[in-house]
Amino acid sequence: MSRPTEDTYRHQGLRRKLVQALHKKGISDDRVLDALLEVPRHFFLDSAFDEVAYEDRAFPIGEGQTISQPYTVAYQSQLLEASPEMRILEVGTGSAYQAVVLAEMGLEVFTIERQKKLYDANQEFNFLKRYNTIHFNYGDGYEGLPELAPFDRVLITAAAPFIPPSLVAQLKTGGMMVLPVGEGDVQEMMRLTKMEDGSIKEEVFDRFSFVPMVKGKNE
Repeated sequence: MSRPTEDTYRHQGLRRKLVQALHKKGISDDRVLDALLEVPRHFFLDSAFDEVAYEDRAFPIGEGQTISQPYTVAYQSQLLEASPEMRILEVGTGSAYQAVVLAEMGLEVFTIERQKKLYDANQEFNFLKRYNTIHFNYGDGYEGLPELAPFDRVLITAAAPFIPPSLVAQLKTGGMMVLPVGEGDVQEMMRLTKMEDGSIKEEVFDRFSFVPMVKGKNE
């Protein structure tokens, strides 16, 4: 993979246009918009995608995975209602674009990827080395990172066929989980809040289409 390393005035202008479009589509959290404005999305894609990197759509990144549509990244980030210095578990590192957006928002990100090739590629991605608040892990997203729990927030970036109980268990009281739930081509975005009595409050939002969340690790 040949990654771009230069962030030109043209790229910055395209980012501004993208962020303006996302604001018109209902993304109102300034910290989310500022983070998207700051992060050079074209760095996360092969140079071949340079002309289209700031279109509001997903692109393949290998291993059957995609870099999410910017609107989807912004939508999930906004639903988290996260404050700086919160600890967040992200399931599905992929390209690491979402993780970097969260780090730009001031969060400490513990991200987990089941595809060894994608995990290894991120270890060699020099741009990521500037973010010491992102902690990369190779493992099964369904298991999460119990040794590092509890987390203030959990974000799942793949379509879960059900709400993973082990990840709910890793949430702090008062914590929130944002995830797309459903087994078909389209899923419902949900937000769960762990209440003081241990019960779970569920909220359902818009419909999206994600790649499936798969159990286990893939060497």
